[in-house]
Amino acid sequence: MKQYDRAYFDTWYRSPGSRVTSRAEVERKVGMVVGITEHLLGRKIRSVLDVGCGEGVWQPILQRLRPGSRYAGVDASEYVVRRFGKRRNIRLGTFGDLDALGLTEGYDLIVACDVLHYLRAPELRRGLAVIADYLDGVAYLEAYTGADEITGDMEGFRRRTAREYRRMFHEAGLRPVGLQCYVPGDTGPIPTDLEAPEVGAKP
Repeated sequence: MKQYDRAYFDTWYRSPGSRVTSRAEVERKVGMVVGITEHLLGRKIRSVLDVGCGEGVWQPILQRLRPGSRYAGVDASEYVVRRFGKRRNIRLGTFGDLDALGLTEGYDLIVACDVLHYLRAPELRRGLAVIADYLDGVAYLEAYTGADEITGDMEGFRRRTAREYRRMFHEAGLRPVGLQCYVPGDTGPIPTDLEAPEVGAKP
């Protein structure tokens, strides 16, 4: 089994020769997602759930952008929880067992960044259903298909089609609003007609 230990994170997130992103890129992504969420909510975010959060690199950025907001991370790496659990409020868990983690509140923003394309379909469906239940604002669900040109960790990468992802998001009751962001069915923040991409987005 793949080991999400310190060597893994050093290779893909810190080493200049192999890392897949930079701190500046992560900061821009966090800023974009926060902006989209607050635009649709009409207020500042108060709570964030980060599923498959890795070392929780979103947490310090979010705290700087929105001091006082509540951040909860979930990751399957024992190394991550041991090193960053208390400092960044990360608990041990997987995408598929979110319903067993004792979540007790809704979240303005739920993040699953660079996670979905490594999951088997049953686990992905279970997690999406829980996310839809706990989502009070926007979910940023970053996923890459078999048609995307990507680099980085390809071990266990699931080469799904865009149609397959759209079908699973639709089954979970998640509605796309663009840039890999989703709102919950008819109860979430309502974008304008042109902000909600319908063409090509149906399952």
